Amino acid sequence: MKFSGIFAALLLCLSLVSCDDSIVYKAHEDIDDGLWYIKNKPAFKIEITDTTQVYNLYYLLRNTLQYPYYNLYLTRNFTGPDKQLISNTLEEVYLSNEMTGKPYGHGLGDLFDHKIPFLKNYRFSKSGIYTITLSQSMRQNPLPFVMSVGISVEKVQVNK
Repeated sequence: MKFSGIFAALLLCLSLVSCDDSIVYKAHEDIDDGLWYIKNKPAFKIEITDTTQVYNLYYLLRNTLQYPYYNLYLTRNFTGPDKQLISNTLEEVYLSNEMTGKPYGHGLGDLFDHKIPFLKNYRFSKSGIYTITLSQSMRQNPLPFVMSVGISVEKVQVNK
């Protein structure tokens, strides 16, 4: 009886940890002491081998409830395998409702994780290593209560 309970718990844990085949790249960088300085520019190197595939790209952000703003301005520097600049974009993302202050994303305690799309149905032109560098572009330096930033690249599933 005790063995079957342990086996069921182990099976449940394994099913929760299963892989997602659509994720090509997923990484984040922790922000030291939750203070994101303008000079801190995390870089993410993404290896693309399939240029026929269509992808969605996401920002991965983690902040605390104490984050003092409802939005975040990010600068995204995107370079290709040939080191040529593809884009340099200033983008505003929303972390909470401007009127109510209710945080978006998924929370546990006072931490909230956000997965925010920034390129949908994107096709990489060449195979190789692409680099995305992120920096905060808010007026406050350092920007408090940002715990980590990251990137996720996922295959777009074709409906059959």
